[in-house]
Amino acid sequence: MAHVRRGKVLRTYDFVDVVDLDSGLGWQVKSTLAQTPVTWKRAKIPDRRDLIAASEKSDDGLQALGNAIINFCNRHAAESLKLYGLTSIGYSRLVIHENGEATYFERLLCTQHAPRIFEPGEFLWRWSSPKRTTKKEQLTALHGLHKPTGKKWFAWHGRGENQLHFSGEQAWWPEGGDSHTITFRLPSESQRLTLEGFIDLLAASDNPLPPA
Repeated sequence: MAHVRRGKVLRTYDFVDVVDLDSGLGWQVKSTLAQTPVTWKRAKIPDRRDLIAASEKSDDGLQALGNAIINFCNRHAAESLKLYGLTSIGYSRLVIHENGEATYFERLLCTQHAPRIFEPGEFLWRWSSPKRTTKKEQLTALHGLHKPTGKKWFAWHGRGENQLHFSGEQAWWPEGGDSHTITFRLPSESQRLTLEGFIDLLAASDNPLPPA
């Protein structure tokens, strides 16, 4: 992404992973298996303990905690817009399918004039049911249900390490035939080069890479 867009790779925990400061553009870059939800980041919510306690007592408390999570996501993006002086942020995504294909697409997420990615009122929040494994009982997660679709979009593991998983990201995937999408087959095992084979290929090339 950085090479093609002539941008800079950031090694931070900011919302954007690549920025082109000259054009004012930034991108969040994600790559996972198709069935794996993306991890937004560790969502450390201010007053977490108080909000969790209130969420266990009433629906209003649940909604307040959920709103705090949505506001965290929106603020995360807005901070990158301001910090890097960006006019817009795009989403760069590689999806690996079980059939050996991969899909790559880009899409616009937010801009200076429309910085909000999510609306708090579009989500309903519920704690998951406790689960027990052979070793220990797993901590419950807060699930955010997207009202327009009735599907789970978020899972916040705020009783543990604060991971925020975003499965609703699949709603951002384009329809088949979209002009901003590329689908291709991944190389098979026999087509893949080992590191040693790659080095041998470079050594035998008539046009070696220029020195660093």
